Amino acid sequence: MLAESSTDLVPFIAAGGVGLVATASVILWRARKSAATTSTPVEQKSANTQVVGNVDAVDVAAPITTEVAPHVELPNVRDRAGRTRSLFVNAFQSIRSRNVDASTWDELEETLLLADIGIGLATRLLDPLRQSVKDGDLRSGDEVIQALRTAMTAQLSSTDRALHLDAAEMPNVWLFVGVNGVGKTTTIGKIATAQAARGTSVLMAAGDTFRAAAAEQLQVWAERSGASFVRGAEGGDPASVIFDGIQSAAAKGVTLVLGDTAGRLQNKSNLMEELKKVRRVADKAPGTVNEVLLVIDATTGQNGLSQAKEFAAATDVTGVVLTKLDGSAKGGIVFAIETELGIPVKLVGLGESAEDLVVFDPAEFVAALFE
Repeated sequence: MLAESSTDLVPFIAAGGVGLVATASVILWRARKSAATTSTPVEQKSANTQVVGNVDAVDVAAPITTEVAPHVELPNVRDRAGRTRSLFVNAFQSIRSRNVDASTWDELEETLLLADIGIGLATRLLDPLRQSVKDGDLRSGDEVIQALRTAMTAQLSSTDRALHLDAAEMPNVWLFVGVNGVGKTTTIGKIATAQAARGTSVLMAAGDTFRAAAAEQLQVWAERSGASFVRGAEGGDPASVIFDGIQSAAAKGVTLVLGDTAGRLQNKSNLMEELKKVRRVADKAPGTVNEVLLVIDATTGQNGLSQAKEFAAATDVTGVVLTKLDGSAKGGIVFAIETELGIPVKLVGLGESAEDLVVFDPAEFVAALFE
């Protein structure tokens, strides 16, 4: 199961960063289109939905094995979240070396806000420490920092971060939601690669029927991982694509369906209604929707929270995938997500390769900020 181990969780694909996926997808799509007259889809579920196996039309019960690189050590937050970490480390260096005074609290508050923890949580974290200093329980800057570390760790400690593959009725269905540009489709591809490498049969459903090349990009990931693939007509009904994908997976005994969805905010009200429909239709299909994962770009910080609240309300989100944490100084958004939305961060992206999507370890994350 994807979330049972943080050490061997994310197998990886060889060669080439995911930045090449968009270009490769167009090339492969054109090649497949030119060969359409001589190849036959595995199954035709409806007039608008094509169910496609891997490149060689191998049955989904025996997925092809893609070439993988030799074992490499998985990335960690301490090494990759350097921009957020430097904010805290620089502030703590000066605070540790002096007595606690008004400037201590100003510097700590500024650090928390720059990391996008948010004013509400920053206040809730620092006020008890101020009181402890007044009471004489904390005396030095170092003691204040250690107390802050304990308080921040406690904010992230008690929550379920598992990605569930325990459906009573198969297949398991994981839906992915979020605005365009946050890395949603790439995240699905990375998870499919990891699950397929662990022996899980996977079907990917391209429910984003409106974004140009979204289905082609997802299909490249399906071909890489040996997953089956379902797509619909451009501009077609996303809910029908997800439904047909789940039905196909149920008929073939596939364990896991990964469903992509649209994220076009220029038509926000219609998008939310569409996502509600996708969820309703998915619940009616055979199988169990046991994960709805909201993908958020860490570099957007607090600006992504209002959008996240709408997605969460529309689809009953079970967890967050926080992408691009390695390129952001706003890693404190992890705390804002969990305290303001009440949703656990389950995976974080620490780079572009498939192995760079890892299980979020709160203890490791907080330790990286304080050490």
